[in-house]
Amino acid sequence: MRKLFLAIGTMVLISSCTKNEMAKEFGGSMVIDLPAGKKLINVTWKDSDLWYLTKKMSTKDSAETYVFHESSTYGIQEGTVTIKEHTK
Repeated sequence: MRKLFLAIGTMVLISSCTKNEMAKEFGGSMVIDLPAGKKLINVTWKDSDLWYLTKKMSTKDSAETYVFHESSTYGIQEGTVTIKEHTK
């Protein structure tokens, strides 16, 4: 009976998490598609929120894909965030 409650509790916890929380806290992965014509400048976490700085793409810029990998202390629950740029 304990195992059943533990399993149900774990499922409720995981299903109530946002993509950000899953990627950051449980080693999940997430993909962010930037709006067309936006260039990624910087990205950071603030608590469980992912903040990213963009600028308007110039004619010299090309669309790129960035993959950020977490390297945790013990090598477990490492998350990945992929950010994709798109041209107009």
